[in-house]
Amino acid sequence: TPISEDCLYLNVWQPSPAPTGATVLVWIYGGGFFSGTSSLDVYDGRYLARMEDVVVVSMNYRLGALGFLYTGSEAAPGNAGLLDQHLALQWVQQNIQSFGGDPGKVTIFGESAGAASVNFHMLSPMSRDLFQRAMMHSASALAPWAVTPSEQARQRSKALAIDIGCSADEEDMDVLVACLREVSAQTILDHEWNVVDLSDAHFLADIPFPPVKDGRFITEDPAEMYAAGNFKDIDILVGFVKDEGNFWLVYGVPGFDKDTDSIIDRETFVGDIVFCHPRLNDITVERTAFEYTDWLHMDQDTMYRDALDSVFGDPFFVCPTMAVGKAHVNHGRTAYVYEFAQVASNLAWPHWMGAMH
Repeated sequence: TPISEDCLYLNVWQPSPAPTGATVLVWIYGGGFFSGTSSLDVYDGRYLARMEDVVVVSMNYRLGALGFLYTGSEAAPGNAGLLDQHLALQWVQQNIQSFGGDPGKVTIFGESAGAASVNFHMLSPMSRDLFQRAMMHSASALAPWAVTPSEQARQRSKALAIDIGCSADEEDMDVLVACLREVSAQTILDHEWNVVDLSDAHFLADIPFPPVKDGRFITEDPAEMYAAGNFKDIDILVGFVKDEGNFWLVYGVPGFDKDTDSIIDRETFVGDIVFCHPRLNDITVERTAFEYTDWLHMDQDTMYRDALDSVFGDPFFVCPTMAVGKAHVNHGRTAYVYEFAQVASNLAWPHWMGAMH
């Protein structure tokens, strides 16, 4: 699909013959809040609609700086991408009956950043009344990459503007935003990753413009909201894949390559822990290496490779997903949890990467 600012479209798949009062499934795609589209072949909803007799909806939403620029002012209040999703959910409530769907039987579901988005709608007072059930695959709003403090978001927006050349008045954010509005969307895309210093990042999975605690859509820190029981109190389905980390490791982690078996030794393993989590102190690095070493299978040459898969996947995807499930159980609700381990027979990646993110 060609990149275009004219992107805010909905897709609706209706089974045939047309149903009445059918369940509605609303899909939110992932992509780290900086990439993705609902038009990918894998997101085609016609099979699901036909086989399960449901109405399937998906939508696009703005991404990167175009979707999540934040200045703390009305010029760029943040979370525009989440508000795009919110508007789509409102549209479903108002119009889905025309497609045979029941607005009282809406389930929202998503994967990765899409799952975090689903969770944000469960937390946001603005969205809670727009659906009845939720499914989250491989992430939640509790993931460390899913939300950024407002001051960091503001500083990154400022850094982006200055990097592009909007430096007339660095302290007047509205002036910077006005300058950004004069440049092309492609220019913003070309510069937005320059605001991330991976050498000083909290983790390898740092992304430039995630959602922000804006005080309007995301009113509080997600972890604090769960601790206080301040979320949409519903039964949920959450899950993850067996090999969450491997997809990311082949993009630059020392010793990993999609064209090899990526067999690493202990020295490389420990160094890669630091590479993936650069702010861990030495004691924590050693404890992590100890915890993830399979002491019963030290003779297996794949052990450290498989261990690093979990070292990366657990904190960024598995644990945040499980934490949301536990929070719902602790508040008397039911959480259905799964692990998907089946490797696709037509997988384009090497088999050792497994059932990956």
